Amino acid sequence: MTGKPWHTDKWYVSPWNYLAEVTKDHTFAKGIQVHDMTLRDGEQQAGIAFTKDDKIRIAEKLAEAGVHRIEAGMPAVSPDDAAAIREIARRSLGPEIYAFSRCMIDDVQRAVDCGVKGVVMEIPSSEHIVGYAYQWPLEKAIELSITSTRFAHEQGLKVVFFPIDSTRADIDWYLDLIAKVATEGHMDALAVVDTFGVLAPHAIRYLIRRTRERISKPLELHFHNDFGMGVANTILGLAAGAEVFHTTVLGIGERAGSAALEEVALALLTMYGIDLGLRYDRLCALATLVKELSRQAVPSNKAIVGDLLFSVESGIIASWLKNCGDEHVLEVFPFRSELVGQRHPGAVLGKNSGKDSIQMWLDRLGMQADAAGVQEILNVVKEEAVRKKRLLDEDEFRAIVRRVLGTV
Repeated sequence: MTGKPWHTDKWYVSPWNYLAEVTKDHTFAKGIQVHDMTLRDGEQQAGIAFTKDDKIRIAEKLAEAGVHRIEAGMPAVSPDDAAAIREIARRSLGPEIYAFSRCMIDDVQRAVDCGVKGVVMEIPSSEHIVGYAYQWPLEKAIELSITSTRFAHEQGLKVVFFPIDSTRADIDWYLDLIAKVATEGHMDALAVVDTFGVLAPHAIRYLIRRTRERISKPLELHFHNDFGMGVANTILGLAAGAEVFHTTVLGIGERAGSAALEEVALALLTMYGIDLGLRYDRLCALATLVKELSRQAVPSNKAIVGDLLFSVESGIIASWLKNCGDEHVLEVFPFRSELVGQRHPGAVLGKNSGKDSIQMWLDRLGMQADAAGVQEILNVVKEEAVRKKRLLDEDEFRAIVRRVLGTV
């Protein structure tokens, strides 16, 4: 342990992250909370369908990981969804349970009937989406927002007002809408919603500043990933003072998905020194379950939780791993595998392997070869990996060694 926030016994990131010149404008809130919406927005990804049992299992894993709030679904979607939300709320898993609803009294009543603690209430907030997508007069969006949020509050629910497409709205129309709902309707918090992932990182602080000029409510961040900005925008929004951020496991969700829970959480911990109080060692198990139940292909090098993230194929990096050993493994990886429940680092065999990779495998399997033999084994490993277009497994390696060395 070095005692430096950028270099601990669990991670090693850039010291520049912590320079006073870099952090002087950060205004992170105390007690930042995770609002996970894997069970609602995550399921909106094309091709994903969670059963009631799936949702309960994921909710249990989210609770084990220590998330603060779970958006369990939208009761209006189906009776099964409502039943799942009701059961998750009944189990008192630890996190606060929220439902998602439109700004309609019937939707709110369904949420009340499910026994949730709070409700995220959506309404279109850009003039063009109100007119073209919903085909409503603008007054209807305002009136529904006021009456339904007030009704939700009267039913004892915490209300997060969720203005859809706010980042493409005329700024004055948007600000007038949220101010009107805050005064004539009700909101316990406002979600800053980048529905289509179109907000550039440099615009985050401007939007939050303008919003805070009009209302004094806590702010929540809901940023989509259409241009790959979801995680970065979320972190910048938190640095500007937002108190809650919305995520999904693996970043699943509508179109390109949302900010990935595991990526935001670990970036905050290691690069900003902000511990959300999560069980970080449960992140991989959580991701594995969501991958299994969503039946979605996840890149093997997915940040934080990819299956092969701690597998080294490159001969150069394998040499680093061999030389550093476990004691100095942070010279090879930015964080230790056990921090997030990943598999232990190791060399794998493929086209890019080197002689140290072969030697590590020989040592592990209790096999021996001289320098010439190691080189010949490496040559065959490379040939086979190219021919098969994949990594080689242990049985294939043993067979190569026997063939090269002429042993049985």
